[in-house]
Amino acid sequence: MDFLAGCIGGAAGVLVGHPFDTVKVRLQVQSVDRPLYRGTFHCFQSIIRQESVFGLYKGIGSPMMGLTFINAIVFGVQGNAMRQLGQDTPTNQFLAGAAAGAIQCVICCPMELAKTRMQMQGTGMRKASTIKLYKNSLDCLTRIYRREGLRGVNRGMVTTLIRETPGFGVYFLAYDVLTRNLGCEPDDPYMIPKLLFAGGMAGIASWLSTYPVDVIKSRLQADGVGGVNRYSSIADCVRQSVRKEGYMVFTRGLTSTLLRAFPVNAATFATVTLVLMYARGGDDDCPKDCEPAPLAPPTPGPVQQAPPTQIQPSSL
Repeated sequence: MDFLAGCIGGAAGVLVGHPFDTVKVRLQVQSVDRPLYRGTFHCFQSIIRQESVFGLYKGIGSPMMGLTFINAIVFGVQGNAMRQLGQDTPTNQFLAGAAAGAIQCVICCPMELAKTRMQMQGTGMRKASTIKLYKNSLDCLTRIYRREGLRGVNRGMVTTLIRETPGFGVYFLAYDVLTRNLGCEPDDPYMIPKLLFAGGMAGIASWLSTYPVDVIKSRLQADGVGGVNRYSSIADCVRQSVRKEGYMVFTRGLTSTLLRAFPVNAATFATVTLVLMYARGGDDDCPKDCEPAPLAPPTPGPVQQAPPTQIQPSSL
């Protein structure tokens, strides 16, 4: 059920957030010498004016196929890891999330490579004059594989791993802490707004923790578009980027990323949590083999009944 819930949540997140992701990628990889866009909103306006609204959804096929399975893997692995760890604690939520983030890189890296290449296709050109190098995401990956082999399809794998492993740890940790403190109970009339808020803020926390790595990943994956390779390695990409644009380069596209992060992750986490909750028939939100952390040993004396609200399990 964790896999199915993640699948549904992933599809909801893609539909909400892909336009913001397109803007983020365009801003991250544009030339500092000849910038096409002055900022987030100018980028939105330019894409719509030159490429129509559909320009914002370029490359959506790759994440729609990939993120659906990625979220299924992430929430499935995280749920199983929590059951193996045994106790529902914030530390275990971080460890389970980090494990899930590392495992899903196998799908995430090629998917984001295709998405980035599709999003960069026709940059700054009017729709009528756009020459399409790739017909779709699958065609993009096929062409890259023919030219560069398996190594080309996995371009940016190291930076993806560096980004996703701690990023997903922070993601699940933040959601766990927020839902515990907000008191997301099934009978709470404000449960859905609380879940949306917790999911959105968890997404923002995750992106802020690893965003500089994402800038380098995008640049490496976009490198070679137009037939020119500028970077020889991760270190070379960092060195060239800082030398030309200063340390503020690591905040390129951050505004659109945070604008996207809240609604996407609010939709994803709320959908997953609600699907799991109703699938389990309103039983205890935490799986039976994933118990809350034990309380301190009781002191000698008369046995007293602990209040029912002493332990607050997370929504997952």
